[in-house]
This record gives sequence, structure tokens and C-alpha cells, in this order.
Amino acid sequence: MTKFSNLALAAVVVLATGNGVVSAFAPSTTSFVSTTRASQAPSSSLLEATNFDRTSLMPGLPPAALLEDGGYKSTIPNKLQKEEALSLIKTTLENKLKENVNLLHVSCPMFVTKASGFNDNLNGIERPATFAPRDFQGVKLEVPFSLAKWKRWALHYYEVPAGQGIVTDFRGLRCDDDIDFTHSLYVDQFDWEKHITAEDRNVDYLKDTVKAIYKAFYDTEQLIGKTYGIETELPSEITFVSVDDLIKEYPDATAKERENIATKQHKAVFLMGIGGMKPDGTLRHDGRAPDYDDWTTIRPDGGQGINGDILVWNSLLDQSFELSSMGIRVNAEVLEQQLEVSGCTERKEFIWHKMLLDGTLPQTIGGGVGQSRTCQFMLKCAHIGEVQHGWYDPVEVDFLKEKGINLLGLGEFEADPAAKVLQDSLTALEA
Repeated sequence: MTKFSNLALAAVVVLATGNGVVSAFAPSTTSFVSTTRASQAPSSSLLEATNFDRTSLMPGLPPAALLEDGGYKSTIPNKLQKEEALSLIKTTLENKLKENVNLLHVSCPMFVTKASGFNDNLNGIERPATFAPRDFQGVKLEVPFSLAKWKRWALHYYEVPAGQGIVTDFRGLRCDDDIDFTHSLYVDQFDWEKHITAEDRNVDYLKDTVKAIYKAFYDTEQLIGKTYGIETELPSEITFVSVDDLIKEYPDATAKERENIATKQHKAVFLMGIGGMKPDGTLRHDGRAPDYDDWTTIRPDGGQGINGDILVWNSLLDQSFELSSMGIRVNAEVLEQQLEVSGCTERKEFIWHKMLLDGTLPQTIGGGVGQSRTCQFMLKCAHIGEVQHGWYDPVEVDFLKEKGINLLGLGEFEADPAAKVLQDSLTALEA
């Protein structure tokens, strides 16, 4: 047993912070004791945007049952064969998306200018990875969170006709995201957008598109199951559920609990109407930026929003699992309304917003399909780091390795300065 598992049994884990200062978790009291200055902690607004439990011991670990002896076994332990499987999933999924939704693959940017307003604002509080070119220090370039806005502009740029769309192989950074067994700082997704008519902005068109996207998932999983002998889980049809109905049926449940209830029952659901606030000022379900998905339009069933998430039941992790977020996008009227509600009317001065408000940009439907998420689900992996090269808490990486959960490229050496601080601190504690 190594120093990390001994330390876990001793109920103390030492973590290195960004400035080299060491903090300690004491799980017996589930308290977090830190020697870092308060000014270096995440802002309260950032903490509100996550369910990440910073008071628990190694909060990024998979469910405890998978960490027990014999609790988890990789479906494809050979690293090269796993890479082959990852490539097959991504290639198949993209081809199915292009076929089912009538999409054409295009290239995409790795960064955009802050002044353009092209970056996706997610919940509106996350910090983008930002830098300036060496010779243009006054210019701020941002690594996008997603291409929700850029894709809509690209449809205009490429003069894509109504009824056709584009798909990109997007890579981004989300430095304020959780770092755990289903979340990563690194984002890889098939970002897609389709030109539609004003008459297509309705629930029926949304549902038809959801079914086409879901069929791509289903067909891809069937192929992977046959190729690698992995049991498939997705039902042939997806079930449509609304946030409004779940809130009425389970008023005291959290958003995640409602997702778990719906996906465990139906195995695959499209949760419709995500974004906006309840009358008491709390989120209806989850946050959405005001300038891409339409989360205010009233549907024929009386519910709110013509967007949503494709969620599946992950039997290995015993929880709901998001594979895709998508929706019919705002038109000029809805954009004005959602910017006002969100207190972001200053965005109307950005280039992108002006193009939408003056009618230059087309009406669209679009979304993102998580590549690593899909791979994690279809290969039945306990941790997303098994299917992508990312960065995770070095203590957790070492602990997971002991449990037979090997993250791609990590835990093989201690080149990370933070890992060195951890090693020295743990050695001192054991001495």
C-alpha cells in the first residue's frame, strides 16, 4: 500500500494550492482547513455555479463502489486498443450526425477576440482563458467555452442555405469547471448549428432534431458494443420530459435529483426548457446564457423554453449523465427579452449581437455533443480522464491508479511542481 492510501486511512490528505501553499483536508470532520489567503479563493459567484463539494475528501473521485476491490474493471485495458475505440466512436458519431441532421464539417477557431462577443458566456460568471498576442498587447483573445455564437455567424459566412448546417471538431478550455470524474478543464465536442426558417422555431421541429441526434448516439453505441463486446444500454427511442413537469412532480428535489429520477426511469430523456428563474428568484433547473438558446418562449403545453439536454442513465456511475446540450436559438425579439431579464443589455453593442438584432444572422437550431462524455459512457469508464488527456488532482490520480483506474498520460511521473509539493508534504507526514 503506498503513501496515498495510507494517508487516506489516516484521514488526512494534503493538497497543494496554486501558490505552493499547502492545505489539508480532515475528512473525519468533513472540514476544509486552508492556509491560503481568502483573496485567492474562488469568488462566491463561481462557487454558486457548481455542485462540487470542496469539504469532502478527494471530491473528484468516482462513486465509492467503484473504488472497492473488484469494483471496477476497464472494458479495454490495452491503451492502444482504447485509442482505436475512441477514434471509432468519434468518427462514427460525427458521420451519423452529418447524415441524420444534414450537416457539413467545417474548420473552427481556437480563439476569438473579446470585443467580438463571439464567446459563449455559459452561466455568465466563468472566466475564459485569455491572452494577448506578443506584438498586440492591447488585444484580448479568448479561448472559447463553446462555439454557440460563432457557429451561427459561420452559417452566414459560409452562406449555408435553410435546411442545412455545419459541424465542427471543437476543442476548448473551461478553467472554472469542476475537476472530477465527469468534468474536465478540457472540452472536446462536436459543435453543430443548422439554418432553419422562422416557421421552424417550434417544439415539433426541436423534437424531430433531438430524435435525429439521439439516433446518432444509438447507432454508434450499437457498433461499439458489437465491435468490442461491450453491453449496450441505450433504448431505441428517447423520452421527452420538461423541467416544468419535473418541478411540479418533485418540488422538493434538487435539479440533479430530478434528472436522476427521470433518466433512471426512462434510460434516455430530452429534458426540455433549461434556463431562467423560478418566481422565488432561484434557477428553474440550470443556468443558460441569454444570447444563444431560447429559454423563455412559452410552449403549447404551457411550459417555458425550446431547448434542453440529452441525458442518459449511466448504470456504472449510478447517475444521470449528460451527452448533449442543444436548442432552438434566440431570434431578435427573444434576445432583447433575455438580455433584459439577465441584466446584460450592454452586450447589444457587441458585433455578434448587432448582427443578430439587425437580421444579418439566420434563424438556427444548434448544440454541442460531448466527445469525451460519449466515449466515457460507451466504453463504461469510471473517470473521464480515462478517455482524454487532461489534468486532475495529483493526489486523486495516484489514488485512482492504485484502484486500477488509470488516467491517460497521468500518474506516470512527477513533473508537475504541484505534485512535487504534495509528495514532499505526504512524506513528511508519514515520517
